[in-house]
Amino acid sequence: MSTKTSAWLALRNATFRRLWLAMVVSGSCIGAHNTAIYLALHKLGASTVLISLMATVSALPYTLFTLPAGAIADMVDRKKILLFVQLWHAALAIALALLWMTHLLNPYLILASAFLFSAGFAFGSPAHSSVIAEIASSEELSSAYTLAGLQMDVSGIIGPLFSALLLPLAGASFIFGANGVGFLLMFLAILQWKRVKTQSKLPLENFFESLSTAIRYVRYTPGIRVLLVRHALFSFFISIIPSLMPVVGLKELHLEAADLGFLFTSMAVGSVVSGAFIIPWARARYSPQHITTAANLMLLLNCCLMVLVHRPFVFLLVAALGGMGWTISASELWVASQRAMPDWARGRMNATMVMVAQAATALGGVIWGLAAHHVGVVPTFFGAAAVGILIMIVVRIVPGLQVSIDFTKSLSSESAPISTGTHTVDSSRLPPLRTVQYRSPRNLKSIQPVATNASN
Repeated sequence: MSTKTSAWLALRNATFRRLWLAMVVSGSCIGAHNTAIYLALHKLGASTVLISLMATVSALPYTLFTLPAGAIADMVDRKKILLFVQLWHAALAIALALLWMTHLLNPYLILASAFLFSAGFAFGSPAHSSVIAEIASSEELSSAYTLAGLQMDVSGIIGPLFSALLLPLAGASFIFGANGVGFLLMFLAILQWKRVKTQSKLPLENFFESLSTAIRYVRYTPGIRVLLVRHALFSFFISIIPSLMPVVGLKELHLEAADLGFLFTSMAVGSVVSGAFIIPWARARYSPQHITTAANLMLLLNCCLMVLVHRPFVFLLVAALGGMGWTISASELWVASQRAMPDWARGRMNATMVMVAQAATALGGVIWGLAAHHVGVVPTFFGAAAVGILIMIVVRIVPGLQVSIDFTKSLSSESAPISTGTHTVDSSRLPPLRTVQYRSPRNLKSIQPVATNASN
């Protein structure tokens, strides 16, 4: 393999290397922390609803703060944003450790902490993605993002496993404290970064213009609406796994809370296997729609197996199957979305996709949790599988509701509609406004109207 195409190329960059190693350590501590949270909830006698609401309170901040966070990342020094976020997270983790040690922690404080943690991640995520692009050179950029994805997979395996092994020996307070130390390590890695480029500032007026542009683009672009519907349906359905898998493990399989770490590790292993082997093989042979359909059928089967399998060791394989199906379907949807987005609206469209998906996840967490509380975990999983099958049938046979993503296969980030001169909206989509033209100067974030032809 050529050095210039190596997946490890970005590690020759000392600044990126320090940041990446800190991300691996901190990400592993976060994975361990998430497992320890369920131990705390279980020991504090949290109900099925409260445990399932962890998915909701973790998704809600992304729904509320994604667009403002993207604008803030363009208006405020991104390094300062990331430094503040690390201190915010470290303070939350250390506070949880102290509250657990002093027996002052309760399920409601845990839910509140999950919301505050996710709020920090929501505000830091746009700045984090931008900083990676700023640290890595153009030659290293592909490697940098590949390594960032690898870091998430590695941390997703190590963190829960680390928690499962140490929780019985050291307790939840140790894991919470270690998470705080991991964030401080990230703080030091970011602090050592010496910026070379001067960050441009986005005027506040352009932020609001950007929002209105995004709304108009979604309104008059059927393909984007198809993808938003698919993201919403998938996120609503898949939210049953993070919401109720811990409930199944604790209350149906009667696992020790620490053993939940092995379940999360198994899911991460399934995700890595699908990303490394299954997805490349499938993309070479099948269309995006066929791949997502197969993955969704796998997830429907997984819902049934979640409540039919009662042997803990076999359940690890079920968790891995869930991770595989989840990664395959989510990956195809994300790639299809990137192909369908024009470059001039990519940031806003990505933010819109994230908001819709996280809102659906938050809603799903509430509904699945309440259903499990009132009718039981087993009927809820079977009911979710039945609803999933019904949705797949309806969107294939009802005219006007077909939401295939195969239309994106002929598109790419280069061939997606880019507004470099005049952008014309299909006149059939605009009663009473027939045609709207926009001029998009290369140095502006938002498009500017230059001419309109009204039918009236």
